[in-house]
This record gives sequence, structure tokens and C-alpha cells, in this order.
Amino acid sequence: MSLIAGSYERFIWGFRVKTNSSQPLTQLFSYPSHLCPIKSVALSFPIAASAASADSIKLYDLSTNTELGSLLDDRTLSSSITSLEFYTPPSYSFPLNLISSDDEGNVSIHDTDPFILLKTVRVHRKGINDMAVHWSGRLAVTVGRDDCFGLVNLVRGRRSFVGRLGKEATVVGFGLDGERFWMGIGERVSVHQAEDAKLVWEFECKKRVLCAAAGENGLILTGGEDRGITVWDTRSGKSAYCIEEAHSTRVKGIAMLTQENEAGAATDPYVVASASTDGVIRLWDVRFANKEKPNPLAEAQTKSRLTCLAGSTLKLKSNQLGPSKEQTGNRLFMLKPHGTQKCEAAITERLQLERE
Repeated sequence: MSLIAGSYERFIWGFRVKTNSSQPLTQLFSYPSHLCPIKSVALSFPIAASAASADSIKLYDLSTNTELGSLLDDRTLSSSITSLEFYTPPSYSFPLNLISSDDEGNVSIHDTDPFILLKTVRVHRKGINDMAVHWSGRLAVTVGRDDCFGLVNLVRGRRSFVGRLGKEATVVGFGLDGERFWMGIGERVSVHQAEDAKLVWEFECKKRVLCAAAGENGLILTGGEDRGITVWDTRSGKSAYCIEEAHSTRVKGIAMLTQENEAGAATDPYVVASASTDGVIRLWDVRFANKEKPNPLAEAQTKSRLTCLAGSTLKLKSNQLGPSKEQTGNRLFMLKPHGTQKCEAAITERLQLERE
């Protein structure tokens, strides 16, 4: 398992995670990789990526701890990348696409073999705050500074829908099963059905939510200005457990970590990594979160203002439906769009009824 973090001081940090070792968190590298503060990182082992304000996207090989190079185009040099995410089909050991969003309201789709820009789609009138990709690779949801959320059809490379929220959302994400997605607006986190955007639950946090991550069995982990980590159960609509005062400053990044055994089953599905603005990265076992003062499994001090965090994420089980090698053989645009069209039509119909 691996972690990668970015900082305001332009440094990129790489770590190896071994929970059964005497040193669970080992630093691999650290150096100033960008000219401006790093705003987003993404990881799909062995490839990682980082992006900064008005700078190129940098690529890294974590298996050799080396920088692969930069993605250079007019868009990345003139605008700031706000979010990065790799798409890796369940049957693949290497990411298939890199999807990014920027502060001009665009979503860009990159191929990873080789790393080239395939398509740029204008989604919002203003900048995009966050973006999430469905596990199937067919759909992306975005939230922007224009108080809207958008759907991007990654199959056809076009914007399919934009809906007004009334308030600016800063965090968005899909559950691991892809059946639900959530949006963070201030102190609230709303959970919606992915099929028709119907509101399922609404969670009220103590303070503003700055980051979130998906866990197994319908769990959502949130962190922010309350300096803690809260785990929400989207099946019951209640808080499952909470790590109070996980950091001394606000939490800027959360990553759910796991690894697979020889049978393909997930091990250590309860390990969570968190990063805060005081430069501390900590590993937690959320099974002990109900203790009065749980202790972290390990921690690292980077002595920098961390802005983002990404880790090796929970993978889908083999019995879950996903794109096969035949479907993905010609890259993302060869996937079948039927499920995406159904989702778009249902959301459009529901919002029209609400307006009436």
C-alpha cells in the first residue's frame, strides 16, 4: 500500500504503508515537484499524479520512486487543476485513464498509454471544486463554484446534465458500489441515489467538511475544520463512529487503505490515513474509534502545510460487474453508455417534477 501527499510549499511526499511491520509508515521520497502550491493528487499503484496552480500535471512511478514527466498543454499552463482521479478497470493492474478538472469549469480525459489528452469538456460556467468518477468509468459527477452539479458522459466525452444546488458544494464522491453519491455543502453532507439523484440521507457535521472518502459497506468518512474523522453509515443514516481531535488542526485529506491477499480478498479494510494542515499524516484503525482517546497506528511529520492526500484505495470484489478487457480494449470511449443514459434521464425527470 502507498500514500502520496501534496503541500502548500510545493513538495510532494510518498510513503509506503505496511500495517504488519514495526514501521507501518515509511517515507519514500520528498522534493519540490511544482512551481506553485499543490492542489490535488491521485494514486493508482504504481502510477501517481499531482497538479498545482497554473502548472503542469506531474506523473510518478512509485515502484521505482521516480518522476515520469509532465503532461503539458495550453489548458494546464493557463488554468489551475482542481481535481485528479485515475480510472482503473477491476481486471486491470494499470490505470486506463486520468481524468482532471480545472478552475475554468472543464473536465479533461487523458489516456495513460501513452499519456495524451483525449478530450476536454466544458461543464460549469465557473471553476470546478471537486470531481468523482463512477467505478464503471462511464460517468463523472462534478460540483462547481456556480452552485451547480454536473454529469459528464465519459463514454461520449460530453456534458450530459447540469443541475442547480442553490449553494456551493466543495466535496463530491461515489460509494464503492456506485449506487450512491454524496456532496458536501458547508457543514452538511447529502447522500443521493446515483440512478435519479433522489436524496437518501443528510448528515450534519460539527463544522465545514473539507474532505471525504468512501469505505466498505456503504460508509463515508469525512474530515474538516472540526479536526476529527467521522464515519457515516449510509444504510442507517447515522454516525457509525468518530475519532475526536484526530489532529490539532483541520483535516485536509482522508484515504481508505487496504491490500489484497492471494485469494483476492481485502485485508486490513479498517485502516484510514489522514493528513492535516500542520504537516502530520496519521494511520488509524477505525475499529478502535469508539475508545475515549484512540491512538494512531503510526504518524509522520512532514513539517509542511499539507493540502491533499491519496492512497491505494479499496478495490471492487470480483463478483461485482465491471468492464472486461474486451470492453476496455479501445480505451474509455468504447464503453457502452446505456446505464449512463438511464441515470441522466431519471435525474432530468426528477428535477422537472420538483420545479413544477
